[in-house]
Amino acid sequence: MRTYLMLLLDTRRAKKDGSFPIIFRLTHLRKTTSISTGYSILEKYWDSQKCTIKKTYTKVESIARLNTLLLKEEARANDIINRLYDSGKLNYLSITQVKNRITQNSTYVSFYRFGESLAEDLKTAHRYGTARNYTGIISILRTFTKGKDLKFNELNYDFIKKFERYHLAKGNGYNSLSTYLRAIKAIYNKGIKAGLIEREAYPFMHYSIKQVPTEKRALPIEDIRKIMNLKLPKDMVLFRYRNYFICSFLLYGMNFTDMAYLKVANIINGRIKFRRKKTGKLYDIKITGQLSEILKIYLEGKSNEDYIFPVIKRESPALQEREISWERQRYNRGLKIIGEMCGIEQKLTTYVSRHSFATQAMLNDIPLQAISAMLGHSKLNTTQIYLKSLPTNILDNYNEQLIAAI
Repeated sequence: MRTYLMLLLDTRRAKKDGSFPIIFRLTHLRKTTSISTGYSILEKYWDSQKCTIKKTYTKVESIARLNTLLLKEEARANDIINRLYDSGKLNYLSITQVKNRITQNSTYVSFYRFGESLAEDLKTAHRYGTARNYTGIISILRTFTKGKDLKFNELNYDFIKKFERYHLAKGNGYNSLSTYLRAIKAIYNKGIKAGLIEREAYPFMHYSIKQVPTEKRALPIEDIRKIMNLKLPKDMVLFRYRNYFICSFLLYGMNFTDMAYLKVANIINGRIKFRRKKTGKLYDIKITGQLSEILKIYLEGKSNEDYIFPVIKRESPALQEREISWERQRYNRGLKIIGEMCGIEQKLTTYVSRHSFATQAMLNDIPLQAISAMLGHSKLNTTQIYLKSLPTNILDNYNEQLIAAI
């Protein structure tokens, strides 16, 4: 192993009182760096052969206790190095990364501070939705811990169970708990990758995140037609919201954020080409006749760099995300009114068009792999969540066929 640690007196850096710091000299792949122990003494009190403080040093009550403390710290650091070596990771880390593993593990890092730093990085990358998820769960956990800090080693299985009981006792459901725990899990996994906590401490090793099936969101094709054929004046705000819903359905169930970011330049040779914000997946969708009729309304007088739909008006990415959030709220309120006008009992939301597209695709015998690709899912089981249950009337028909055959 080409990595080792030595306890020594750093005589290169004298302090104002003439003392020198006691350090660990870390050597890794022929490079060296120092790790502070927080102690400094005069050179005459240092035994360079034994790498210990001499008994003549009088500024502490027990020289033996201090030497033991330094030896324990050295043993702890070497244990980290050995575990990195045994796991096959050591030779793929820089000396700075090895040092960080040693120093960060000496005092467990705050889960809150780490999560907040991840959120700031996400904002820089313009991933505001995930950043909000991280800051949101940290805020909730701060309330749960009554303002006290939460270290990585404290976020264990018992903590998760206590948080679960706390959440459910307030009358909340398992699905909102699932959302929070997935955010905690994501931050914790990044902490493991950063070397802030060992994988053996993973609190979700024996904890399964529960989720209760929600009421089906998909509409029957008859209700889709009602929305499409609803007569609305063009100057009415509901006209725009109806068009959002139908465009989403006609664009493979495109989510509202992706629609908001569509530009005229995304229309190329009668097709819409864009990358999904959430996954980066490239879409290439043919513009059908129905879709073309709606798009004409919003394309008139616009240049390539203009957004197709009137959602984003500012240049700052942070403000753009806020505009999308505000318009989504108004859109959902508008969909409620549209549902009432069409006599649709089911609650309409921005996601209903996406689920409806997936279900109608299934009912028209489109293969699951194709539906998954159209929805932009990287895994088939994600698509199956959208299609976890057939509409009850379809099951009724199958049951009647079975009974008739008896």
